[in-house]
Amino acid sequence: MKLFTIITISLSVVSLQAAAQKKVSSGSFNTLLKMMLKHNVREITVPEVINKKNVIFLDAREKREYDVSHIKKAVYAGYNNFDLATVKNVAKDAEIIVYCSIGKRSEEITQKLNKAGYNNVSNLYGGIFEWVNLQNEVVDMNNKRTDKVHAYGRFWGKWLERGEKVYD
Repeated sequence: MKLFTIITISLSVVSLQAAAQKKVSSGSFNTLLKMMLKHNVREITVPEVINKKNVIFLDAREKREYDVSHIKKAVYAGYNNFDLATVKNVAKDAEIIVYCSIGKRSEEITQKLNKAGYNNVSNLYGGIFEWVNLQNEVVDMNNKRTDKVHAYGRFWGKWLERGEKVYD
């Protein structure tokens, strides 16, 4: 009986640790992100962001992706053509959350902002895909609510579980 209790407690601790490490709604998406990302910048989950006020969202996707949909009031920053001038009027201690499709490109932009002296920057873990997967609103280039999300590519699109996938 004592051995059974020890095993049960051990399994419970392992389950709690696994649950605590899961940062997105899908287990397989979480596994992908753990492997893809370097985890060398501050990360924030979608549920942690929802009730935040006075946050500046930076969209680190390409313009065609941003035009399909983006988080409301997000500022287009880009990835290939990212320029620190995008944030030149933003205070170094302002809360900035950078996102892309899943968090890989935004992780790199977050690093650049950190190196430039911005000290309150986070990468949105799971990106706009997780934002939409958890039923949060996105808007199009006319600031109208939309269900469309640029899915970047067919491989990446499988991680977008909700919304209408758009490909080039």
